[in-house]
Amino acid sequence: MSQLLIHPQKTPLRGTITVPGDKSISHRAVMLAALAEGTSHIRRWLPAGDTLATLTAVQSLGVPIYIEKTSDTAWDLTIEGQGLHGLRPSPAPLNLRNAGTGLRLLAGIMSGQRFSSVLDGSEQLRHRPMGRIIRPLTEMGADITAENGRAPLTIHPTNLQAISYRMPVASAQVKSAILLAGLYATGETRVYQPGPARDHTERMLRAMGVNVREAAGWVWLERLEIGDWRLEPLDLTVPADISSAAFPLVAAATVPHSQITLENVGLNETRTGILAMLQAMGANISVQNERETGGEPTADLTVCFDELHGAEIGGALVVRGIDELPIWAVAATQAAGDSAVREAAELRVKEVDRISVLAGELQQLGVDITEFTDGFTVHGPVRPSGGVADSHDDHRLGMSLAILGLLAQNDTLVHDAACIADSFPGFVETMQALGASMEWVADDKVTR
Repeated sequence: MSQLLIHPQKTPLRGTITVPGDKSISHRAVMLAALAEGTSHIRRWLPAGDTLATLTAVQSLGVPIYIEKTSDTAWDLTIEGQGLHGLRPSPAPLNLRNAGTGLRLLAGIMSGQRFSSVLDGSEQLRHRPMGRIIRPLTEMGADITAENGRAPLTIHPTNLQAISYRMPVASAQVKSAILLAGLYATGETRVYQPGPARDHTERMLRAMGVNVREAAGWVWLERLEIGDWRLEPLDLTVPADISSAAFPLVAAATVPHSQITLENVGLNETRTGILAMLQAMGANISVQNERETGGEPTADLTVCFDELHGAEIGGALVVRGIDELPIWAVAATQAAGDSAVREAAELRVKEVDRISVLAGELQQLGVDITEFTDGFTVHGPVRPSGGVADSHDDHRLGMSLAILGLLAQNDTLVHDAACIADSFPGFVETMQALGASMEWVADDKVTR
């Protein structure tokens, strides 16, 4: 079933939940554990569409991975690391499906291998720009062929040299691809980031014994002696994904009289933009039981319904919450006054053009939203009319439309919602556990 039916929410949302593990960390854990010298143990790993594509690709490179399916949304993995030079050629192209993170980071690793490889994916992924990683990797000496700077990427073996690269725009995926290639490069690889970007790769490399240094915007791999890096195995419990937590957070912040708690949410400061954006609107969010796992800070979050007001979002806050802007727009529909986001042109090169598609779908459901080249303004408060919407095969858009449906006057039907499992398997069941009025419906029971 790929159609999601949402009814207007007539009762408060209540309860305590744990959302699935962090997708960004899950991608990196599989890749880096594969390069370790020894056996890694990864608990509460996220078995979503995107991360499963990465796992399958790594298995295709000859890495043994043993899986214990502790639940539908959390697996425990035991990964037999093969070392930096122990991967084996895949008999077929590595299919990353819709996983942009998986393809970009793996490109850095495969650029350092002693055999050729092809990185490919879905038609959607083939439309996403890869020039941002191809350029610096090529500067390092990588031999990459890609028509029009898009997948498939064909990578041939070569010797890599370290570079000092200034990213024109802060990007965790670009930074990570360069650093991972730097593990194979002669010399000291350095990356300058002009603003904040996710640092999961750096944290994980440090946990594996790599000396990652940071100063004045630069991040670099410091070699203390001649020779290859040797990555120590990982022992990691994956924190709950704050990007997934954003959807029940916004639901509870906007459905009257709601109060929910989310446990063990990752609070890496490069990822907490959604909390700052919601608090800028007046959302009532409290943080309890702060702790750390595998170098990543986590805590429990409690959110209570409260009146919201308009806010303006831009600059570094956009970088810290770029993936959460569609669900933030849903919160903005319930805020008094205008809520604007600018400097977010990056949204146009996600799974879809998230500015244009988001604006179109929200307008169709009765939201007053104005689109700009680098963002949008939501004119609130407004109660959406409900109706028929489409995810455009974008998991974050699909979940955002579902939460919007709870706030609508009439039923909302979201077509092609199965893509939600790309990042949040069990989304509907999790929301139902809080009392949300949504359900899957059979494809033959609805009409377009």
